[in-house]
Amino acid sequence: MRVLDSSAFIDDYHVTGDVATIPMVREELQDSSGYRFDALEGSGMRLHVPEPGTVERVERAARTTGDATELSTTDVRLLAAAFELDATLVTDDYAMQNVADELDLEVEVIAQEGIDERIDWNYQCQGCGRVYDEHRERCEICGADLTRKRP
Repeated sequence: MRVLDSSAFIDDYHVTGDVATIPMVREELQDSSGYRFDALEGSGMRLHVPEPGTVERVERAARTTGDATELSTTDVRLLAAAFELDATLVTDDYAMQNVADELDLEVEVIAQEGIDERIDWNYQCQGCGRVYDEHRERCEICGADLTRKRP
């Protein structure tokens, strides 16, 4: 089974076998690649809504890797659907691939190269340089903005 991200529909990714996605992907595609979505849905593509507990697990994994601020609600739910269905996630999104690695999910890329290694991001204060393991809006020491950086 493969769980398809929006990019699979946009890039006209061809897949054989069982396919699933989430209802939020349909909403994202309303104006662009909806025709491809409708064709796959007509041929048996499954729409899956992940359980809240699984969504929370994905959110925890995203905080662990430092990708929580990079993932949309749709991204989190796609990861949760792939986790629940024990499926391969089809995406070109690097943050999703990073979190998928944390969750031991298989990933298939579409048009880009996949990630070489998982990254657990840090956040550095632009004012005083202090480094945090988790995302915060501002530095607790000087109040300056934080930026995501590779450790």
